[in-house]
Amino acid sequence: MRIDIATLFPDMCEAVLGESIIGRARKNGVITVCCHNIRDYTLDKHRRVDDSPYGGGMGMVMQAEPIYRCYQAVAAEIGTKPHVIYLSPQGKPLRQRRCVELAKQEHLFLLCGHYEGVDERVLEEIVDEEISIGDYVLTGGELAALVLTDSIARLCDGVLASAECFEEESHYNGLLEYPQYTRPEVWKGKAVPEVLLSGHHANIRKWRREQEIERTLKKRPDMLADVQLDKNDKKFLATLIQEQDDN
Repeated sequence: MRIDIATLFPDMCEAVLGESIIGRARKNGVITVCCHNIRDYTLDKHRRVDDSPYGGGMGMVMQAEPIYRCYQAVAAEIGTKPHVIYLSPQGKPLRQRRCVELAKQEHLFLLCGHYEGVDERVLEEIVDEEISIGDYVLTGGELAALVLTDSIARLCDGVLASAECFEEESHYNGLLEYPQYTRPEVWKGKAVPEVLLSGHHANIRKWRREQEIERTLKKRPDMLADVQLDKNDKKFLATLIQEQDDN
């Protein structure tokens, strides 16, 4: 997979993407992530990429041409049209399901807005979808692009040790993840659940599944409407709901 990030602050993006698991994956050639400075594509001798908005108002608006030229350069380099995502508070909320889908794309082009936004005409020209990482506003799209890149890249083959590293995580199967424990066996008087010390893998799997359902009911009950539950799951969930009602 290749991800291209169009930004006014490539060094900010590189500082994050060069570290940890994603940084190692890039270094080893498992994924390709390129950060492009939109200022490199302006025709203005002062490298300006923004101007005041038509109709008046506060702030500045990013111009269409530098963004379009950056997009064209990337498309020419890879020899095809990338899937273009604009990071925007007006976009659809990011969900794990969409991350899984986007991880199957060969080329992604992430556009980071700044100032008061981006000239609408370039969005209409090149953008395939808008994605939001939450109902709040940031000073620019860079943090959102980094979140999206991390959430997608870690799902690509070879980035993590195996698919098991993410298949049991929160949201992947529609539920929140079960609690995790490590040494010491007892900490501040609190012991690790006995079932995890038993070595009985079937019982451990059953306990973890029940913990996922219980945690989701407690913390994010809204998620249960869309999750696939088998007969045993539904029976356990019904018991939990009945206990809640009784209390």
